[in-house]
Amino acid sequence: MVSRQFLGFLFTGGIAAVINFLTRIFLSSYFDFPTAVVIAYLIGMASAFILARSLIFLGDTKPMHHSMIRFLIINIIGLAQTWGISVALEVYIFPYAGMKFYSAEIAHIIGLAFPVATSFYGHKKWTFN
Repeated sequence: MVSRQFLGFLFTGGIAAVINFLTRIFLSSYFDFPTAVVIAYLIGMASAFILARSLIFLGDTKPMHHSMIRFLIINIIGLAQTWGISVALEVYIFPYAGMKFYSAEIAHIIGLAFPVATSFYGHKKWTFN
């Protein structure tokens, strides 16, 4: 059975992912796709930290800067996963397959979805334990 904490993490993470996604669309007007993915991820990550610490992982008694550093480390792994998958799909795989219809958006959504489980367990067991 799925825990209530995990469902809450999915909800707050979903909000952060929407912020990330919409920010990337806006930033794509000013930056190339790989750069926009990174900047948007950082903005979404800040949103995710605030939501996770204040709504999901309420038992965290460490000083905030300790949690922030751990959150950053876990999310660097998530950023690598998101960036790698998004860029691989948008730059290499989708063009090879002839996919042009919303390819950047689809690539980014798939990239954002990939690190959900690893991020949850990393934050639960290490960041906010």
